[in-house]
Amino acid sequence: MRLAKALALPTVFVLAAELWFRGPGSDSESLAAPSAVMVALVQALGDGTLALATWQTLFAALCGMAIGVGLGLILGFMIGLSRTAIALSMPTIELFRPIPSPALIPLVMLIYGFGYRFEVAIVAFATFWPSLILAQAAAGQVEPRLLEVSKVLGLSTRQRLWKIVLPAAMPRIFVALRLAAGIALVVAVTVEIAANPQGLGYMLMIAQQTLRPELMLAALLWVGLIGWGVNAGLNALQSRLFRHQRVLVEARP
Repeated sequence: MRLAKALALPTVFVLAAELWFRGPGSDSESLAAPSAVMVALVQALGDGTLALATWQTLFAALCGMAIGVGLGLILGFMIGLSRTAIALSMPTIELFRPIPSPALIPLVMLIYGFGYRFEVAIVAFATFWPSLILAQAAAGQVEPRLLEVSKVLGLSTRQRLWKIVLPAAMPRIFVALRLAAGIALVVAVTVEIAANPQGLGYMLMIAQQTLRPELMLAALLWVGLIGWGVNAGLNALQSRLFRHQRVLVEARP
């Protein structure tokens, strides 16, 4: 029943669009009927072009995300554990954080040229800042008594990070991962549309330039399905990993 309700609105929209394209919109050269989009999607899946473009986009997005999130989490936790580090780093963070990642395309292109390294660097920059901010906030909200106990026990910074901060911050780390996954996909496709001749973004550009709106819409639909799948997978993994915490909360009187 829940699935039927979720599909009701998209189904009505698709049927209405199909009827419009078979009537008043039959002469449209910039859009395509849902049936034509589905045919183009099946053909692109069949000849392997969509699979290759998907691999190129996901590979760049995952590599960039791994670098950006990894560095962001490490630096965020280190900064969050020290008020001095926060005071020293915040001006620099607030200076570089607002820079839009697409604005780096000319600079990074000069450094790396076209290809994966170019795309990975920009995705890493885009995913670094939200991960750093969330990790810093998570480290700052760790129970102070736990940190005092760790000092009494003589734990080093690395031991405090590994044994106390990370377990307490895992839910926020997962929020950072979900946020970074969405950003990585968006930035990867944007970079491919703007400059990098590979992946789903380049496929969109080629479809637009060759006046194939059905293929362009099919690629857009595919990007949406990938984003939905990634988010659903991370949601399921988060529910599974933190099920015990939810049980504890529900069991409280």
